[in-house]
Amino acid sequence: MSKHLLHFSVTLATAVTLLATPAAHAQIATPQASPKNTVTQRVGLTDITISYYRPSAKGRAIFGTVVPFGKRWRTGANATTSIKFSDDVTIEGKKVPAGEYGIYTIPNKTEWLVVLNKGLKQGADVDGFKDDQDVARFTVKPYKLPAKLETFTIGLTDLTPATANVALEWEMTGAKFKVTADVETKVMAQIDEKITKNATPAPADKASAAVYYYDSNKDLKQALAWMEKANAAEPTKFWNLNTEAKIRLKMKDYAGATKAAEASKKAALAATPPNGDYVKMNEELMAEAKKMGK
Repeated sequence: MSKHLLHFSVTLATAVTLLATPAAHAQIATPQASPKNTVTQRVGLTDITISYYRPSAKGRAIFGTVVPFGKRWRTGANATTSIKFSDDVTIEGKKVPAGEYGIYTIPNKTEWLVVLNKGLKQGADVDGFKDDQDVARFTVKPYKLPAKLETFTIGLTDLTPATANVALEWEMTGAKFKVTADVETKVMAQIDEKITKNATPAPADKASAAVYYYDSNKDLKQALAWMEKANAAEPTKFWNLNTEAKIRLKMKDYAGATKAAEASKKAALAATPPNGDYVKMNEELMAEAKKMGK
């Protein structure tokens, strides 16, 4: 073998060894005992994101033992559990500014203290907790779960157009607190801008405003006026015609509700493809109008 060929072979072998070294020394990846989870939910017009680690019971009794009563808990494992709000919210009557906060709890048999705190890096060091960083404190009542829940779970439940409950559940115990988003102020500001102060409001905006008024039990006459104009401009939108029928039904205009429902059904059948769900909803509405109008 020539000197040049020998030198090339040695250089190539060295390069391959160097390339292989990082993989050879990389840490072995194994599943986490308490895996991370992120929950995101839009409530009203506000996005809520919760990040936490999920420990499992593994045959242990949890509250009062693994999680002692009367002591601060990071509400999960490994790191501080965090909750983030894209807008200002109200939690159990407490005003909470938009931002990201740690969720700390002090469980007891008959009552839990829940604390939202600006500290996001406490982790297991709950003794280093700083009270002056608190954003909100409130108490909630724990409840018994119908069946054992092996892995700690945080969920956003019981959704309405403006509210949701944050449910903390593990083993046989749950606790939850209510988050209320500021929907009214935001929607009314949009209606003021896009309809009240706009000389030529779009039919879609009129329809959206009418739906909001109907869902929120506001001025039904105003809701009907907006929806009638939207439907006059866009008569094939069967979903809006159905909303007009629902508004009229709530106003006890049974003949008008029936007429609007018939128009909605006709438009739903003419759609490509036909919308059977709206056909059924309109038939049910017409039957209800007939029954109520007797």
